[in-house]
Amino acid sequence: MKQSVEDRHTLKNPSMKPRALVPGDTIALVTPASPLSGSKLGPTIELLEDEGYKVVVAPHALESDGYLAGSDQHRAADLQNAFDDPGVDAILCNRGGYGSARLLPYLDFDRMAASRKLFAGFSDITTLHLALNRRGLPTLHSPMVLSLFYPREPYVYDAFRRALKGDLTMPLEAPKPSTVVGGAAVGESVGGCLCLLTDSIGTPEALDAEGKILFIEDVDEAPHRVDAMFTHLLNADIIQKAAGIVIGEMTRTDEKADKDIGERSWREIVEERLGRLGIPLIVDFPFGHKKVMLPVALGVKVRLDSDAGTVTYLESICD
Repeated sequence: MKQSVEDRHTLKNPSMKPRALVPGDTIALVTPASPLSGSKLGPTIELLEDEGYKVVVAPHALESDGYLAGSDQHRAADLQNAFDDPGVDAILCNRGGYGSARLLPYLDFDRMAASRKLFAGFSDITTLHLALNRRGLPTLHSPMVLSLFYPREPYVYDAFRRALKGDLTMPLEAPKPSTVVGGAAVGESVGGCLCLLTDSIGTPEALDAEGKILFIEDVDEAPHRVDAMFTHLLNADIIQKAAGIVIGEMTRTDEKADKDIGERSWREIVEERLGRLGIPLIVDFPFGHKKVMLPVALGVKVRLDSDAGTVTYLESICD
């Protein structure tokens, strides 16, 4: 069975891989979802410039319209133009929040994927990862400008720097995940923020987890909502088709339990809803909204060994 999973889920077109960055390359900062204050840009720009990169801020990146970083058209134009501009080598999102799904009607994902540019972000950016991965472009689920504004462990910054060059080696200092269901599986990495994965169902960019290693995390969702989203993915016959499951953290979920309807921890919910599937499964992998947020490549072949608590890349994200 492992062989068939491996055979069926290779990249559609290996030549679609992005190029690893080198000093002198240009990184565009875009804001596809919620707004970001310009005062938050400094630490990330300094980090990138110290690595020898040039940084450009997209024209509408600092706009604000309620919970959106400007109009849908402006946010989409910044993102599309960054992919289309031959002078831009990579795109880093400023933050998540909400709004990326509103851009889908305005974006040419085929053209974006064909650009072979490194694209990085997480949280609400999950919507864009799904669309690009479906077209064969591996992407980077990684810290963003807002994430890097706040103090992190030194190895978080180091891992981010290395990931831009295609090196996704897990830092030795990183916390180790826990095993829920033992075993091993090979498949293409896919996933991101749970609520966005659930929201994708019924759209042209819907999550396809069949035979893949599914990465999941989320933030600020009540435990019963985590249960509801797992249940929806089960009822839609999606999550049980995965070859393996990697859970990061449901950040601040247990604190949001509704005492009027009873309390359960998110880890209990994971074990009860997903553990029964018998699929290799780990929790507390160091990615997502947790303080230790390490980059994860999406759209590449990986091996999950849940007994050892390891994810091994069987191919590079970059050429």
